[in-house]
Amino acid sequence: MPMAASGKSAEARGQRPPGEPARVFHGGDLAAARALFPGAPEPWLDLSTGINPHAYPVGAIAPSAFSRLPAAADVAALEQGAAAAYGAARPAAVVSAPGTQALIQLLPRLIPARQVAVLGFSYQEHAACWRAAGATVRVVDHIGDLTAADINVAVIVNPNNPDGRVVPVADLLAVAAQLAARERTLIVDEAFMDVVRPSASLVPHLPDAGAIVLRSFGKAYGLAGLRLGFAVAAPAQSGRLRAMMGPWAVSGPAIAIGARALADDAWLEATRLRLDAAARCLDGVLREAGLELVGGTSLYRLAASREAAGWFQRLGRAGILVRPFPDRPHWLRFGLPGSPDAWARLCHAFGVTPRAPAPVA
Repeated sequence: MPMAASGKSAEARGQRPPGEPARVFHGGDLAAARALFPGAPEPWLDLSTGINPHAYPVGAIAPSAFSRLPAAADVAALEQGAAAAYGAARPAAVVSAPGTQALIQLLPRLIPARQVAVLGFSYQEHAACWRAAGATVRVVDHIGDLTAADINVAVIVNPNNPDGRVVPVADLLAVAAQLAARERTLIVDEAFMDVVRPSASLVPHLPDAGAIVLRSFGKAYGLAGLRLGFAVAAPAQSGRLRAMMGPWAVSGPAIAIGARALADDAWLEATRLRLDAAARCLDGVLREAGLELVGGTSLYRLAASREAAGWFQRLGRAGILVRPFPDRPHWLRFGLPGSPDAWARLCHAFGVTPRAPAPVA
């Protein structure tokens, strides 16, 4: 689990040394953590991802979901449920996929682009996938730079991962309109929108051209291993994406669980309250430990410290994995502990007052 040297790397500046493959670091790699900290106690406490530690209770799944190929009607019902949950005006605009990562990797085939701009330091798979397709990728600091004359595709992660920045819908629509006027495209990755001001979503306001929105299922519902995500796009692009996916792109169990969970508004609302309380509690732990809060969402918190590398090592030796950033060596991202024991373990490793979020009624 590498820690970068200080200073911006070429990748962070939107460039990459010739011939060097893109390197994207993710959380959740316990095998690498065990190799780096062979003496750490088991089981590991993995706080390196932004996944709800309290997963949706999936309940019983019909055996036929495993034994039969998914029916087209079941896929359509799932996409209708996603359209209702996300506020899409047309269910046909919603395309289901085996996770948003699969969609991110397909988008360069859907939209050939020579010049791509990504707003800010963000989820790095976007830049990596466009570069792998031969595009030149620029990481820009200002939203106005996304509409430069040479840009074919602009990417905004909203809320942003890892700092939680939220771009207002009006600004997204303005960018989409400018790009659409030149037959260019805005891609908005709303992977964490379920828990962060859902009213900030572009989906209910999606224009007829110029924008594609990605939505993740597994993060808010705590079922990342299910591999389920959605794209919401204008009819021409959604039809092409669906054709590119081919038949049976989403598994029967994912269809059954996704349709059930997306219709459970009460569970999602209770989950938002629970996550908000946990995020506030985690903020208190991090501040008492002397870290500076930089941002995040209610599924993860981003903190800064001159001693970030030391904290990563100390926590790792205690069997607690957090997310470092090779290109931002002073940052660490923390997911939420999922049990009183996990909270106690984190507090003990930090040497701070034991605490856990109060139950939400």
